Amino acid sequence: MWNSEWLRRQLRISPGCLYYPFSDQTISLSENIAEPSVFLKFHYNLYKRIEKIDKDVVHLQQIGPTEKIYILFLFPDTGKTRISSAVPMKKLILFLAVASTLSLFAQKPIEIPLWPDGAPNSNHLSEDPSYDPVLFVYPAQNPNGMAIIMCPGGGYTHLAMNHEGHDMAAWFNTQGITYVILKYRMPNGNYEVPFSDAEQAIHTIRTRATEWQIRPDRVGIMGASAGGHLASTLATHHSSPATRPDFQILLYPVITMDAEYTHAGSRRNLIGESPDTHLIAAYSNELRVNEKTPQAFIVLSSDDKAVPAENTIRYYRSLLQYDIPASLHAYPTGGHGWGFRDNFTYKRQWTEELEKWLREGLRF
Repeated sequence: MWNSEWLRRQLRISPGCLYYPFSDQTISLSENIAEPSVFLKFHYNLYKRIEKIDKDVVHLQQIGPTEKIYILFLFPDTGKTRISSAVPMKKLILFLAVASTLSLFAQKPIEIPLWPDGAPNSNHLSEDPSYDPVLFVYPAQNPNGMAIIMCPGGGYTHLAMNHEGHDMAAWFNTQGITYVILKYRMPNGNYEVPFSDAEQAIHTIRTRATEWQIRPDRVGIMGASAGGHLASTLATHHSSPATRPDFQILLYPVITMDAEYTHAGSRRNLIGESPDTHLIAAYSNELRVNEKTPQAFIVLSSDDKAVPAENTIRYYRSLLQYDIPASLHAYPTGGHGWGFRDNFTYKRQWTEELEKWLREGLRF
């Protein structure tokens, strides 16, 4: 149920700042909104200004075609919202394409079991089907040949499947990129398990590349937080050219297992309470960079207290040492774990930078 308080909290709105296309002068927000998936009616004459919010009723005022507007997209199935930039009404036609694109949020992915014949190793959780590793594939409607495999974070105990996973699908699809989310297994005492899942994921996508018009030499790995550690592990530990990613995208990643700078929970859950020095070095990925490590795009917040910036800095220095192309973006605030959330102050900046890098910065 969406009421005025929910609207205020989600959008931080006040009367007069947001415009809606509704046919009546008021709309009740106390009723359930079940459909359509994109709650936008593109009727030129029906754009209204919010005049006031009175309890659960929004009072609307007609606006003219020359005024600038914001368009609010509501997704009842997921409870998500998206707001456009301010644009003149005369450019409304452009948003018809946007609405069509954003309807992809409702698209259901193709689910592919990662190990249909059984995994080669175990974390002793296999008796519970909810732990089974799965690939969620969102094929691009107009593919450019590129694919990205996303590893959500969660400290190697769980997975943030929405804001570090499914929420990014439509955004990547609009760029012509087939987007894949890897639901990988937790280590639970076996540090080899997540890595084997990552290798199997990229092998699977390359094996089925023609099915989604993917170029096998345009497959990248992406990860956030502990998922960034897994992504960088694949980038630095891949066992063969067949499982080497062509590029890597890391969001506030865990990189090192050095106790001074690592994320303690991720380290403990991956390699145990008292790992030996060999294991610490083996999974400190800044020490595993070499000339075969793929090009990188890295984003973080400087005030991240959960995963110190030193993780990224060490990795970036190692990439430069081997002349690996790398793009590093550090924002002053934001903390940790923002993913694709709208409340991250620099969301527009990092997403636009990544889009540009994917278009112009990659070297193949």
